[in-house]
Amino acid sequence: MKVCDGLHAFIWESMTANNCNTYLIDGPARVLIDPGHAHLFEHVASELRELGIQLADIDLVLATHAHADHFEAARLFKDLPARFAMSEGDWRAIEEAAKYMGATFDVEAYRPDFFLGSGNLVVKGVELEIIHAPGHSSGSIALYQPDQRALFSGDVIFQDGLGRTDLPGGNGAQLKESIKMLAALEAEWLLPGHGQIVSGSSAVKANFRRVEEFWFGYI
Repeated sequence: MKVCDGLHAFIWESMTANNCNTYLIDGPARVLIDPGHAHLFEHVASELRELGIQLADIDLVLATHAHADHFEAARLFKDLPARFAMSEGDWRAIEEAAKYMGATFDVEAYRPDFFLGSGNLVVKGVELEIIHAPGHSSGSIALYQPDQRALFSGDVIFQDGLGRTDLPGGNGAQLKESIKMLAALEAEWLLPGHGQIVSGSSAVKANFRRVEEFWFGYI
């Protein structure tokens, strides 16, 4: 699904599988955000092929946080040119969990090429602001593309919803502060990790207000 020039969304709509929304920035660099589960990646690969893009054409794969439904398919790029990155905090959580997962989990298949910290990331002219947004996980990040005013929120905030806080690293107070911080951005597109895209700056602002008014009392 084309969101706008240079930006595509692969929305997961199956009711029988747990996977996330994946996004492609198709500019001077091709950036794939949250590739999802490895065994469910074909829905992304097939849409990339429809755009004439092969996996070897991707320059950078980014994960908003270290839950398998967002980052696991990064291992499919291990022997390809794409580089992979996530926050250092969430990578350390993967390393710790790997100690208890046995030899069947190849942690090296997911090792990032570099870590994402707060600040600007520029790849071949594609500019992204990296925003540390904990609460759903301790190292969760959001990504903001200023030229498109596109906010990739991961599992921090959705259309009329927010990320769960009952998993390791979850923290309700931190999630509230992260949502308030993201609400201050001038976003034309809210591109969440699950559910539907919110388009139009007024609709995005209204969504932040509704989430705060309805959900903040529960976390």
